[in-house]
Amino acid sequence: MKKQTLRLRSNQYLRNLGETGSLNVNKMIQPLFLAEGIDEKEPIKGLPGVFRDTDKSIFHQIESDLKAGVSQFLLFMVPKDKSDTSFPKDFYHSNISAIKKKFPDMFLWLDTCICSVTTTGHCCHFHQSGSIDLDLTLKRLSDLALIYADAGADGIAPSDMMDGRVGSHRKILDTNGHSMVPIMSYSTKFKSNFYGPFRGAADSSPQFGDRSGYQLDVRDRDTAIHTSLRDKEEGADLLMVKPGMTAIDLIGPIKEKTGLPTGAYQVSGEYASLVYLAKEGFLNFEEGLKETWDVFRRAGSSYLITYGARIAQRLYS
Repeated sequence: MKKQTLRLRSNQYLRNLGETGSLNVNKMIQPLFLAEGIDEKEPIKGLPGVFRDTDKSIFHQIESDLKAGVSQFLLFMVPKDKSDTSFPKDFYHSNISAIKKKFPDMFLWLDTCICSVTTTGHCCHFHQSGSIDLDLTLKRLSDLALIYADAGADGIAPSDMMDGRVGSHRKILDTNGHSMVPIMSYSTKFKSNFYGPFRGAADSSPQFGDRSGYQLDVRDRDTAIHTSLRDKEEGADLLMVKPGMTAIDLIGPIKEKTGLPTGAYQVSGEYASLVYLAKEGFLNFEEGLKETWDVFRRAGSSYLITYGARIAQRLYS
């Protein structure tokens, strides 16, 4: 617990996420997608102004976002080739280290799920029987967390929802010189119908079945709270609910029970729904977006991951 406190107080970026003031651009995290093997940045359907970036265009995007007041980013790395046995370490390491070298005064979170690299599109590996191979999955996830930290990631964000992954991440980070790298856990993450645009961007659609075997049932409040309590005990520094609006009633209770900063991810389907409503003339997009942010603030969200972080400074001016 002492280490958690030290990490949360270690720099202004983390203190911004933990302080209890109103939501503002300093408490918002902008998702980025870096795709290997594409020649030009690609628009993401349903998310105007959000792209799958190349290893060159991402520098222009970050520079633009920094000028707009964004200081924290959540990076999703999308390899060109799928593999169940290896990671494209050069792709990961060269790009993360280059981003941090060019932009040292920003905070870069790395999502550590493996769904973008597995041949199945699932967040885990399976036994031949079809059950989850938890030991192999935890090893692969933690190996990925270490690759990211070694490359210069400021923080790690495990999103897979495997039992024990936060403890496994904390152990491998601590034993390899990264004890001050914080973990922002997707601690209460539901199986949801609102992830569609993201799965296209991250090339992570499951090739069979769905993710009900490891993501939470949206009807199950008790388990949803328990998973966040578990992740705190395993060493998570910040907690998160996802999707934000369908888990909004859990932010306050989780924050109260754990004492940790608890944020929300306004996921791609939630964001895209505002886009399409505005397109049909049913609302003003920016006013509708800000309304959702005000509701997250009212619910007690310590911070917010949103595709609109790059316009937050303007909306709150």
